[in-house]
Amino acid sequence: MAQKEGASEQGRVRTGESLGAKAVTGASAAGGGVVVEVREKKGPLRAAIPTMPFPLAVVCLFLNTFIPGLGTFISAFTVLCGARSELVSERGVCCVFWLNVAAALIQILTAVIMVGWIMSIFWGMDMVILAISDGCRDQGIPQDV
Repeated sequence: MAQKEGASEQGRVRTGESLGAKAVTGASAAGGGVVVEVREKKGPLRAAIPTMPFPLAVVCLFLNTFIPGLGTFISAFTVLCGARSELVSERGVCCVFWLNVAAALIQILTAVIMVGWIMSIFWGMDMVILAISDGCRDQGIPQDV
């Protein structure tokens, strides 16, 4: 029975909807499915991380590594200075600023139990990743990630 079901599904195209993928004809993937692009759905705090210049992102990562929440708190002020974020167009600059301040406070308050410290380091790494991807986009380098 299982072999018959598997044989009958070989001709079908699986879109991977359960994974949040978009399917387009022409790019086949292993297993008979077609997957073109997968986008990560971010929560409001994660989407509020500003895209900063690379040196400033590295400084914020350094600060977040040794003083949890400090780099995130500084990055909140970059939003007021014009740094882009995924949420600025939807919620406005002030809301994104306060979301970053809230993330910094969460990191500071939970650093005692190590959760905030780990969150702070990951936050700083995300800042650097956003800065690198923005730099690649500005230079016209295609992004494979």
